[in-house]
Amino acid sequence: MNNVSSSTKNLGEQAYEALREAIITLELEPGQTIFENEIASQLSISRTPTRDAFKLLISEGLIEVTPQRTKKVVRISESKVKESGFVRLSLETSAFKLVATNWQSTKVYETAEREIKRILQQQREAAEDQDMKLFLQWDEAFHNRILQLAGNETLQGVIYHMRGHLNRFRYLAMREIVLTEDLIVDHEQLFTCLTHKEEKKVEELLKRHLTKYHAEIPRLREQFPTYFTD
Repeated sequence: MNNVSSSTKNLGEQAYEALREAIITLELEPGQTIFENEIASQLSISRTPTRDAFKLLISEGLIEVTPQRTKKVVRISESKVKESGFVRLSLETSAFKLVATNWQSTKVYETAEREIKRILQQQREAAEDQDMKLFLQWDEAFHNRILQLAGNETLQGVIYHMRGHLNRFRYLAMREIVLTEDLIVDHEQLFTCLTHKEEKKVEELLKRHLTKYHAEIPRLREQFPTYFTD
C-alpha cells in the first residue's frame, strides 16, 4: 500500500482512497482482518485520518465490524456484485445515451475526444504490458470521462461508490486472464457510436460490455471459495 503524500485532499480522503484501492485490487484480501494502527503505520499517517477512512469504507460496505469489534475486509457478495452491476448499467446507459444525443462539434467535445483517444491508447499499452492494475485504471478513466460529459455530478458520485463491489470482482476476473487488445474493442466501438450520435447502438454495446462479468461468476467462485460470502 502506497504512503499517503501531500495534496489538496486532506489526509482522511487520501487514506480512504489508498485503502479503497488496496481492497479493490485485492492487496487486502476478502475476509482479511485489518487493524487501524497497522494501516496508519503503512500509510505513514496518524490514527485519526485512518479512522476516518475506515468509517467511510464501513459505510460503503467494503469493511465490516464483527461482533467482537474486529474489522475485516468484506468478502465478495455475488448478490451485491449483481445488484451493483444492474445499477451501474441502468445509470451509465442513461448517461451515455444523453452524451450521444448531445455530441457536437464544439470545443468541449473536441477536447473530450482527444482525451478519450489518449485514454484508449494508454489502455492498449497497459494490455500490451500485461499491467492489469493500470489497465483497469484506464478502463475507469474511459467511463468517467464520458460520464463527465453528461454533466451530472450526483450520478458520477453514485456510480463511483457502488462500483467498489463490482470492480473488486472484475479485478479478480482480470487477474486470471491474459490481457489482450480485444478487451479494448468495446470501448472503441462505444466511442465511435457516441461521436456518431447512435443512441440505440450505444445502449446495445454498453449492455453487452457491462454484463460480461456474469459468465465469470461460477468459475471464480469455484476457484476462490474463501473470497465469497453468498
